[in-house]
Parts: sequence; structure tokens; C-alpha cells
Amino acid sequence: MSAATALTLTVGDRDAGARLDRWLAEHVPDLSRARVQTLIDGGRVRVDGRGRKASHRLGGGERVEIEIPPAPPEVLTPEPIALTIVFEDDAVLVVDKPVGMVVHPGAGHATGTLAAAVLAHAPAVAGVGGPRRPGVVHRLDKDTSGLLVMAKTGAAYDSLTAQLASRTVKRRYRAIVHGRITASRGVVDRPVGRHPHDRVRMAVLPPGRGKPALTRYSVRERFVAFTDLDVALETGRTHQIRVHMASIGHPVAGDRAYGGRAVRASLPIPFVGLALHAAELAFVHPVTGTRLEFASALPARMERLLAHLRSER
Repeated sequence: MSAATALTLTVGDRDAGARLDRWLAEHVPDLSRARVQTLIDGGRVRVDGRGRKASHRLGGGERVEIEIPPAPPEVLTPEPIALTIVFEDDAVLVVDKPVGMVVHPGAGHATGTLAAAVLAHAPAVAGVGGPRRPGVVHRLDKDTSGLLVMAKTGAAYDSLTAQLASRTVKRRYRAIVHGRITASRGVVDRPVGRHPHDRVRMAVLPPGRGKPALTRYSVRERFVAFTDLDVALETGRTHQIRVHMASIGHPVAGDRAYGGRAVRASLPIPFVGLALHAAELAFVHPVTGTRLEFASALPARMERLLAHLRSER
């Protein structure tokens, strides 16, 4: 493996006052904002010999040292990680992803991914899709659990991605959100795209910017300060449910990225991940043409939270 690259840069007087993360992304073009954030969080960036936060305001003449580890290999290494397999045949694999597992390698997550586990389980998937995302048709966030379909052949991959594009794949979620929603059901129809000031996050954007995104929800149960929802996606934008629910003042429980002050306060019980679970998945089988439907029971972490919320009423 090649050695890490070390760079030393000096802040010009004209850049005084710039944020450290933005300044680095501009002066080291090979690094994305997400990659810069990962390096800062990992202690690989120092300003005049000291670790600083991404929001640190630079002063003219300061020396910025950055250590850039070698890029991960282009070919994914199989990892024999246990999978919860819901359905499998020669064309597709449906798995129930646990909270905490990343779907494919990315910034800060080179190993322990679902893609690597699937590659070990079904080596033939290596040629399907991209080399770092073999078989991956759609994703779930690291802190979201539930159902995913993976393609095991090129033909299956093409069929499933086409079904996603035509919005015929059914994906329903359970979500526990902050606040008491009074209406029995609702629709959020707002474009979603990259946040204009934070490239790691997504945001609701004005019409004409971002991509169309539509989320439908219905209330299952109301509590004093939370609501249990069924949520259906008609589009599949990155972080769509999280962004849409936060945009109407009801962020997903446990979502520190989009929840603002409502989520910074602790939940009533210790809780891991997001209170978001991909509970139902349906699609047309790429070979047989049969419509397949799958369901995943609510995970214990969310059941415990609901039990506690019911006890407080």
C-alpha cells in the first residue's frame, strides 16, 4: 500500500477569516468537502501544529498541515460478515440490514460494509454495477435499518434500476418523529438536493433546484412529544425522509444531522441510530416477472422506544 501524502500550506492574508474546511476544499481540489471533514475529524489536519474544528476561522500566515491517507482500492475486498437473508435466488438477494452497517464503502467507511459481505456470500456479484458497489441497487443510511434488494446479475441490476427510475418499486418505512402530528396523513412534495453551505448534508431547495422528491406519511400512533408514522417513498433521494420530515418541523428521532435543537436533547431512553426502519419492499422479479413483496418486523430498539412512549401517556 502506498504511503500517505503530507502537504503543508500557508494561509494568505486575503483568506483570513475563511473556514478551515472550505479553505482546504478550495486549495486541495482533489479533496471533496466530505473527505476534508473526515480528515479533520480523524485528526489529520493541524493548524500551526494544533488540531482544529472544521469551522475554525483561519488567520493570515497560519500553517496548515494535512495528511492524506492513500485512497481505498478500486476493487472491493470480500468480508465474511453475517447477513440476514430474507430471500435469495440466482438473480436477486433481499437482505435485512442492521443499524450501524454502511451499504458500500465511502469516506471514513472502507470496511465492514454490506457490499463486502454480499461479495463474500455471492462472489459472482463482483461484476455487477460498480467495482466498489457490487450489486447495490439502492441504499439505506448507516443508521437506518431494514430491507434492501441487491442484484446478482447484470440483467437483474438493469431491471431493478429501471424499476426504481419508473417508481414501481414499493418502499415503506416506519418512522418515529419528534412532535405530535395532528393530521392523520400528509404529503411532502419539495425538491431535495445538496445543501448549499454543507456538502455533507442534503436540503429542501427552491423549485427549479434540486431533484423532485415526494414523501407520503400517515399516523399510526400519537404520543405527548412524538408520533409513530408509516412513510412511503415515491422518489428515492439521499436522506429524503430525514430532510422532508425535518422541513415540516418533525425530524426523525435520533437524527442529529437534521434535527437541530429538537434532537440535541436526549431521547427519553438510550437509543442507537435513527428511529427509521425500511419495513416493506416490493418489486417485480427481473426473470420471472412475478411481483415479490417482503416485510421486516420493527427492530427491538424501536419497539423499546414505543413501549416507553406509551408508558408516559
